[in-house]
Amino acid sequence: MKCPYCSFEESKVVDSRSADDGERIRRRRECLKCGKRFTTYEIIENIPLYVVKRDKSREVFDRNKLTAGILRACEKRPVSVEQVEEMVADIELTAQNGFEREITTEQIGELVMERLKKVDEVSYVRFASVYRQFKDINTFMEELNKLLTEKK
Repeated sequence: MKCPYCSFEESKVVDSRSADDGERIRRRRECLKCGKRFTTYEIIENIPLYVVKRDKSREVFDRNKLTAGILRACEKRPVSVEQVEEMVADIELTAQNGFEREITTEQIGELVMERLKKVDEVSYVRFASVYRQFKDINTFMEELNKLLTEKK
């Protein structure tokens, strides 16, 4: 760390404290050449997660888009906003921890359906119908039959 006064590159840490609810660390340093003290802040670097879409384009993961999609599927269903927030947080954590820097929309869709199936079957079918792009009533019925078979 360069001293802001004399640009000497060596200093010692005099004091360290947590700042911003543990988001940053505040360090008081003393230059080993001129003896002056200065403050530095250390933060965690967030590496953005990119979503690879069906057309192979990429965009930064957007938690709000995921929340909106799940809320749409759960509209007029007995699913609380807290449950949706828990699902979104769990999916985001899984995506951040389980994949490198990219995740496909297919992987996100599967993660959503896994969680929706446990929370509300109707919301699951709604989401699946859009996500899997059902072409006709037969593919819709196949998904319903799979759901019924799994339930038994």
